[in-house]
Amino acid sequence: MLPHELQNIVPEPTPAAEVFQRHQIVRDFYDEIKYRQELEVHCQWYYATAKQHQQELQKMQGDLNIFSWFSRNKSRN
Repeated sequence: MLPHELQNIVPEPTPAAEVFQRHQIVRDFYDEIKYRQELEVHCQWYYATAKQHQQELQKMQGDLNIFSWFSRNKSRN
């Protein structure tokens, strides 16, 4: 079959269908952009929070453990 013969078999989409299809593609594209931006913001928040927690843990590990004094006294009794 020649290409011009295929046009008779497969009808061309109507202009309204093409407009709808393009609109849907553009909408999907912007939805993907929004999703990626929100994911980036979440990842930045997560990494900042994790860093803060690591710093707090290091600080706590350097502090005196007052609770161990109480637990030692109870175990001696």
